[in-house]
Amino acid sequence: MQDEDQGLFSFSRPCTSCSGRGSVITDPCTTCRGIGVEVRPRDVKVRIPAGVKTGQKIRLKGRGGPGRLGGPPGDLFVRVNVADHPLFARSGADLTIDVPITFAEAALGANVKVPTLDGEPVTIRIPAGTATGKTFRLRGKGGSGDLLATVVVTVPDELSDEQRQAIEALAEATPDSPRAHLGV
Repeated sequence: MQDEDQGLFSFSRPCTSCSGRGSVITDPCTTCRGIGVEVRPRDVKVRIPAGVKTGQKIRLKGRGGPGRLGGPPGDLFVRVNVADHPLFARSGADLTIDVPITFAEAALGANVKVPTLDGEPVTIRIPAGTATGKTFRLRGKGGSGDLLATVVVTVPDELSDEQRQAIEALAEATPDSPRAHLGV
């Protein structure tokens, strides 16, 4: 330690030559360069808990770098980055998925298979008259939460002549506008 007197006060700080270690290494090795610790990469297994979010930190006690002056090793903090999934998204602890259905399935009702995270599809019953945006909760099928399956009625880009005639017949059989309450 080096002491420095400043009138009524005295300041102490570590030696600038040895950093408080008590010895100076005159011929350091090429591996540690005289600090006494070799830095090298290592693989560490980390248990990622279900429901973890991007940005969360997981603490691994005693798995960090070595302590100074021979002290115990510190803690290792792993920052989590959750990658996007091609089918599923997250809403809190629940998973969400958009399930495309046809107009006929929405209007008449149908049984529709929905994929799950564990790979086993489940079947949901779409009631007749289901509108796009209706969400079905599949309890326990979303990993650590539920699976929220939202149906989206798809509209074909192109129609065959037969499909066009069928839709025109439906339009003629449905004279009331769904926008009548808008007053336009």
